Amino acid sequence: MKRKLLSTIIALATVASMLAGCGAAATQEAAPAADAAKQEAAAPADAAAPAADGIQVGIVLPTKDEPRWLQDQAQFESILGDAGFTNQVLFSQGSSATEKTNVETLVSQGIKVLIICAQDGAAAAAAVEAAKAEGVTVVAYDRLITGTDAVDYYVTFDSFAVGAAQGQYLIDNAPAGKKDVPLYLYAGAATDNNAFIFFEGAWSVLQPKIADGTFKIANSSEAEGLKDKAELTRDEVAKIIGQVTTDWDFNVAKSKAEAHLTANDASLKGDVVVLAPNDGTARSIADVFATDKDVTSYVVTGQDAEKASVQYVIDGKQSMTVFKDTRTLAADSVAMAVSILKGETPATDTTYNNEKKDVPAKQTDIVVVTKDNVKAALIDSGYYDASEFTGL
Repeated sequence: MKRKLLSTIIALATVASMLAGCGAAATQEAAPAADAAKQEAAAPADAAAPAADGIQVGIVLPTKDEPRWLQDQAQFESILGDAGFTNQVLFSQGSSATEKTNVETLVSQGIKVLIICAQDGAAAAAAVEAAKAEGVTVVAYDRLITGTDAVDYYVTFDSFAVGAAQGQYLIDNAPAGKKDVPLYLYAGAATDNNAFIFFEGAWSVLQPKIADGTFKIANSSEAEGLKDKAELTRDEVAKIIGQVTTDWDFNVAKSKAEAHLTANDASLKGDVVVLAPNDGTARSIADVFATDKDVTSYVVTGQDAEKASVQYVIDGKQSMTVFKDTRTLAADSVAMAVSILKGETPATDTTYNNEKKDVPAKQTDIVVVTKDNVKAALIDSGYYDASEFTGL
């Protein structure tokens, strides 16, 4: 019976791999990587049979209120379920206290591996330390947990590359030949380590263009004061983020954008470029800029390839998004969990310092999506169906 189940799982993974092969060149690396991880996860189904009285893998995600995390939930449940591993996904709903309770609940159910995307990277330290004390292996997922040595591994997209791609897009699509092009900077939550890395990536490419007068910072006195400094300290980034944070919240982003445009005169409007940290905030910010009569045009970034933002990109309301294939990230996490359950050392390719240790990490590539390649990157790769959008 077990051999028959194993054969079925491998067959399904093979079919998935064949389907993924139909994808566009821009994303051909991502889908097969996910299929390979599925096959690796399927392989130990005999050796690491589900515990009769508990759950092997517990997953804690930040919120049900953003499409991104529901996509991740579906990937985890599909890959782990197909591989025959017991698992449960719980959501923290924006509360570090709920997150800690979720971890405690999963630990009480006998998990061996905890995969956690922290609501607050520093506050999550207490939760993972409690799990670690019970012999659970901790895998930080997408967001690094800081200030603790209880994190064993980290699975992430290349967050610095995300910010750099956003910044480079603004440079490449700014009005040609102009100086002092107004640059509006926005960032994620100050509690999220990724927000710092995204911003550092963007600053690495934007700063030379700020220093030479191509761009003029329109909404951050802290950033303006540091415009000649190529590399910022974490404290300096924190001061900038403190002025331009969206808290990853659509309403906060909308309010900040409205306040900034209201405070500025026409000299800081016209043709503008906007660094928006993710798709939800990008849509809110874009809607505000689109209604200001003194804004002639705007270029705005995003990330996550959320359906609503993909439609915005198609419609020309959002300029780009950074596609982070959650199929691959979830599959990488599952492959790591499987290695741990088998008593093996998971494959990693870099490290991230979390203020206490260099955490071994597995990094996943990203793809820039614009109106020109949206079909190839997101439809042909099988991530979305064309019927979900208009105007393709």
